[in-house]
Formats: sequence, structure tokens, C-alpha cells
Amino acid sequence: MQNTLEFPEVLRLIEDRSAAFRAAIASAPDLDVQVPSCPDWTLRELAQHLGDGRRRQAAVVAAGPGAEPPARTDPKGAPTAPREREALDAWLAESTGLMLDAMREAGPDRGCWTWWGRSQAPETSGAVARHQVQEIAVHTYDVQLALGAARPLPTDVAVEGVDEFLTTVSATTVPWPFEPAAIDLHATEGRSWRLTLDAGGVRCDGLAADAEPGDLVVRGTAGDLVLYLYARLPLDALEHTGDTGPMERLAEWDPNE
Repeated sequence: MQNTLEFPEVLRLIEDRSAAFRAAIASAPDLDVQVPSCPDWTLRELAQHLGDGRRRQAAVVAAGPGAEPPARTDPKGAPTAPREREALDAWLAESTGLMLDAMREAGPDRGCWTWWGRSQAPETSGAVARHQVQEIAVHTYDVQLALGAARPLPTDVAVEGVDEFLTTVSATTVPWPFEPAAIDLHATEGRSWRLTLDAGGVRCDGLAADAEPGDLVVRGTAGDLVLYLYARLPLDALEHTGDTGPMERLAEWDPNE
């Protein structure tokens, strides 16, 4: 599968979702509230995670190609997010800005370390940017959910997000150790995908909406599909038919073990 968005649009979506995350954090009456979809974290800890993560990605992209992540992953220090609200907002904005600056400097095709070396996603700054849209979008949803004001993911983010998850997180060249299977996902926005699980690994391909069904067929809005893939919604929240076993095994399987 190929990224359907140009690099500047991907960076714009990072800025947009980062702004939405900061707005949600700023609206929280109490940052010590637990996040139900990230039960080990409070809102403050989630903000720390998001800021730290963007600083790490800035360093990874800036370092260029490498077999291992760079040892220094915080280009401007600040190991702890500020507790004061305005300072926290500025720190989060700076964190995103550092990452975006590194991505603009690198361009979409420069190689860099990634954790997905055996997936269908390339090991480039453009692929890192594409994944960052989804990380920030899902964590924005987490904050909104904790505040009782969860909103659907924007359509352009969500449609891209299904494709990105399947090609980056699900796909692998590690042989599938179970019975071969095909899993179909159909977004109501008009995109469809098939995951093929067999001795060649896990592969994602585009799929005609009227194709013969696979072993499991899942339908829903792209936003709900993304939230399901990131374990924010149960499968029963979406329309599905067929054998759920392959998807359950895929969610539990670690190809690196």
C-alpha cells in the first residue's frame, strides 16, 4: 500500500492533531485524572509521554540511517514536563515543533531508524511522520475520552490511519505460525483492505469492496476501525462476520519473540 497523502499534508495533520491534543489538555480541570484507555497514566503522564515521544522522534529523524536508535533522544533536555499549565502547553508545542523541524530538514525519503524493519512501511522520515499522525490522533482521543468529550477522528486522519496501521504495525515478513487466513476491513468512507496471513508473513493489500469475503470481514467508519486496531474499541463495536480467531491471534502475536 502507498501513502495517499503528500508529505506537507502529513506534516499539517501532525500540527492539527498536536493542537487538538494541547487544547484537550488545556481544557482539563484536573491533570491527575486517570485515562481510562491508558489505565496506567494520568492526563499529566500522558502529556509527558506525548512530549517526550516527539522529542525522541526529532532526534531519530535528525540522526539519519542507522541500525540502532540514537543514544541521545532528547535534543533540548527537559526530562520532565512543566507542571504549570502555560509552561506545559509551550513545552508540548516546542516538542512537536522540534519533530516537525527535523522532518522538514530531512524530507520524506531520508532513511532513519524505525522499529518496523520487517513491515511493509519504509524506514524513512516520511513513514515516521505518517505514523506520528496516528499516535497523536489516538492520544488526543484518549484525553477527550478521559474528559467525557470523545470526538470522532477526522476522516482524513482515520482513512489514512487504517492503511498506516495495517502496513506498519500488522504487516511483517515473519512467517505466520497459525492456519492461513484472510481478514478484510471495509471503511464506510469507501476504502477496503485485506490482510493475508500465511507462511510468507502478514501482508496488506487493497481490496475491491465487492471482493469475495475473507475468513473475517469487519466494517465500520475509518475512525472506529482505527480505534479498534489501537484497542480503544472492542470488535463487537463494529459490524463483523466470520471467524474472529485470526484477528485475536494477530493482536496477541509477537513476531519478534
